[in-house]
Amino acid sequence: MTPWLVCSLVLFAGEGATRVNELGPVKVTTTLAPAQPTIGDEITLDIQVEAEAGVEVLMPEFGESLQRYTILNFVPRQQIDDRGRSVFTQRYTLQPAMSGAQYIPPILVEFVDHRPGQKPAPDDFDAYEILTDRIDFEVASVVPQGAARELMPPLGALSLLGTGSRGLLWGGVLLGLAAIAAAAGLVVLLRRRRRRARRRNAYEVARRRLDQLLARPWPPDGAAIEAFFVSISYIVRRYLEDRFELRAPELTTEEFLALAGTSPDLTDEHRSLLRDFLRQADLVKFAGAQAGEAEIRLSSDLAARFLEETRENAPLIEDPEAVAHGSGGPLDVAPRVPAVAATEELHA
Repeated sequence: MTPWLVCSLVLFAGEGATRVNELGPVKVTTTLAPAQPTIGDEITLDIQVEAEAGVEVLMPEFGESLQRYTILNFVPRQQIDDRGRSVFTQRYTLQPAMSGAQYIPPILVEFVDHRPGQKPAPDDFDAYEILTDRIDFEVASVVPQGAARELMPPLGALSLLGTGSRGLLWGGVLLGLAAIAAAAGLVVLLRRRRRRARRRNAYEVARRRLDQLLARPWPPDGAAIEAFFVSISYIVRRYLEDRFELRAPELTTEEFLALAGTSPDLTDEHRSLLRDFLRQADLVKFAGAQAGEAEIRLSSDLAARFLEETRENAPLIEDPEAVAHGSGGPLDVAPRVPAVAATEELHA
């Protein structure tokens, strides 16, 4: 067996910085853009892993090695390319907390080689390891060059311990400026915390909505039962939009299922669950089928199972309930899921 060579490459494309690390059947590409942001700018970090067929990839955990930055968004993806290779991507939207020299630390990617004739992992290890190269970058300040010199007093540095009126005056001015700067920093910090508080995992938002719908008493009659199925369909469709970016609320069920079939993130089992759920709901909403506790329980179980089986790597989204309550209140705040929605909003 030929030993693998560890390859490393540094690229600069456009306004981004890219690092490429390769070990045997796996190549990891990390890209940061822009490479020279200004404080307050959002930066994008893309981690792309390409693996040959038969190689199991263990992607980094969410936020691993990125604790120094505010994580504004996270979008994972997985697909098979035209050469049969598995392609995994993780995209982070980050915000640095300060200006000056910054860096993205090395990020660990692991893999197990299940290909025939290959050694699955090194001796005494569970998997092969690829450690990406560190990416250094500079965050520019918004303070113009020379500003520090312009703010210096014309007679030189003043002693704040002096008893002269001029010394006291300048001391008061400097203390006032420090207080203003501290207040401005506090406002920025609070805004960032509120923004983070308003972002929730797409699964958590959908699960909260479903749990609160199911916590209500069973619908007593036909109109209430139809409203229940409209609401639960809304929850699942909204989750599909947030989780898989299937933004087609006006499609019929068959058209929607055809669109879902194009998503590389949905397995055949997931599509089957989704098909059973949507068709069961349609029988009540549009065909006038009679539904009782058994049908309600079946649809509830299908919806809950679909959410649970697709929860992994669900992206962060803006939580509408947190936005409505200002600072991102607790997850048990009742969602405003419509009791009855116009059918044209859900189906053509």
